[in-house]
Amino acid sequence: MDGNMEIHRVALYNNPNIGIYSRADDEFLLLPSGFPLEKGRRLADLLGSSLIEISVAGTRLLGPLSVMNRSGVLLSWMADEEELSALRRAMPGRAIERFRSRATAVGNLLAANDRGAIASSSLGAQELSQIRDVLDVEVEPMRVAGFSQVGAVIAANNLGALVHPLASDDELSRIAEVLRVRDVDRGTVNEGVPFVSSGIIANDRAVLVGSKTTGPELFIVSKVFKGG
Repeated sequence: MDGNMEIHRVALYNNPNIGIYSRADDEFLLLPSGFPLEKGRRLADLLGSSLIEISVAGTRLLGPLSVMNRSGVLLSWMADEEELSALRRAMPGRAIERFRSRATAVGNLLAANDRGAIASSSLGAQELSQIRDVLDVEVEPMRVAGFSQVGAVIAANNLGALVHPLASDDELSRIAEVLRVRDVDRGTVNEGVPFVSSGIIANDRAVLVGSKTTGPELFIVSKVFKGG
């Protein structure tokens, strides 16, 4: 990726915590059902992705309730059959399953790209096996900055990963190794929020950040998501 990766400050529903409402990769941008279509298409165009509007468990909370990469999508166990079917129709060729876990917020327990996945240390062998099968990547359970909710404290594409500011050097090294990214760094979004995935929607072409993200925060985001 060259130095021209675009970064855009945006808000969804007048909220800078854009990551809680969305999932994205190079092919698709997922936004909540009923999101204004014209704005959704503009955001998808910024990412070079196709727009899909979907709900999970009847809610807008796509970030906490889903994880996806180019191989598959895991939805919270609360997702209903209609939502599963709609996503399977919209994303043919991807494995799309409910996460077989008592945990509701799969998106907070897993950080993944197309090359690897960091999973919460609270997940068991069967849950890790399903993650491997659906996302078709190796999975490393760990805590990051003292948190088991690794999906909340890591935001990644296939080039880099932004991590909670209290993550250790060893944790950064392990994240880089598992996700096979060129750059990993500590940072925040939206004026100091350490739960970085709440304020980022990214693929390998562009990054959308929450509207309150500051200049110094943007500098780190820009460096990380274009791979250093």
